[in-house]
Amino acid sequence: MKTRMIAATAALALAAATPAFAQDEVTLQLKWVTQAQFAGYYVALENGYYDEVGLDVTILPGGPDIAPTQVIAGGGADVVVEWMPAALAARENGLPLVNIAQPFKSSGMMLTCWDDVGIDGPESLTNRTLGVWFFGNEYPFLSWMSQLGIETDGADENGVDVLKQGFNVDPLLQRQADCISTMTYNEYWQVIDAGVTEDELITFKYEDQGVATLEDGLYVLEENLSDEAFVDKMERFVAASMRGWKWAEENPEDAAMIVLDYDETGAQTEQHQIRMMGEVAMLTAGSNGALDPADYDRTVATLLAGGSDPVITSEPVGAWTSVITDAALN
Repeated sequence: MKTRMIAATAALALAAATPAFAQDEVTLQLKWVTQAQFAGYYVALENGYYDEVGLDVTILPGGPDIAPTQVIAGGGADVVVEWMPAALAARENGLPLVNIAQPFKSSGMMLTCWDDVGIDGPESLTNRTLGVWFFGNEYPFLSWMSQLGIETDGADENGVDVLKQGFNVDPLLQRQADCISTMTYNEYWQVIDAGVTEDELITFKYEDQGVATLEDGLYVLEENLSDEAFVDKMERFVAASMRGWKWAEENPEDAAMIVLDYDETGAQTEQHQIRMMGEVAMLTAGSNGALDPADYDRTVATLLAGGSDPVITSEPVGAWTSVITDAALN
């Protein structure tokens, strides 16, 4: 396990051999717990990529009670990993978040259902109980249901009953819900590991339904982008992070082992993390870190198509910038 004490000892040893210089501190808040979903950052830390560009990076794990938007609003982080729906909703509600980089090209979100309940397409989701994550993760689902014309209050047979799902797969395994929210790299495999076969399930990937929204982007507060020193730090941070991500894509098993080294809880397993890294690599593939405007436009369009209760009510202005990646990736 990695500890700050070990890192400090290594830093002292390095300082004894080379001239001392001050590194710029950067605190990164993750969206979830230490796992291969964030491998690129841990690889960059472990392989010394942040050190090479003069950064002292602290990575803060997330969890069920940690909202990255609240952390950065309270000054607890310089940059956060967040899904774009939550970031844009926060921006419309007064927290001026700006996307500065987009390591994830594709969405890993999907709805996983029992195959034996008669669901054969999105239209047959009506009159069923669906497990949905909240705390900002519900926005893609609500937009999808709105586009299908399916009410989410369960008021009639043409609607669905939404079960506020915890961050586990129990509602599906215990038959409390016909479908639950899963990620391609995590919860889906928890269902499989519980003894369910893939033939017993039917899945709906948000990418395939045309309502995928961007996940796991890097966000900062807009006001900080007027600070040249902060912009310089972020340019170096993004460059080193993307170097970490590409190494992780090319070395998935080694990247997973690095993640395990940083898991101070001891909750993660080698098998799960290696498999997760393989799935995550498919989501980061195709991205050099720069946000694709077409992906952004699709995300905004999906969120605006929310019927009487859209995720956002108007097209955002200034919600992303290419300034950081233009400098970091060239």
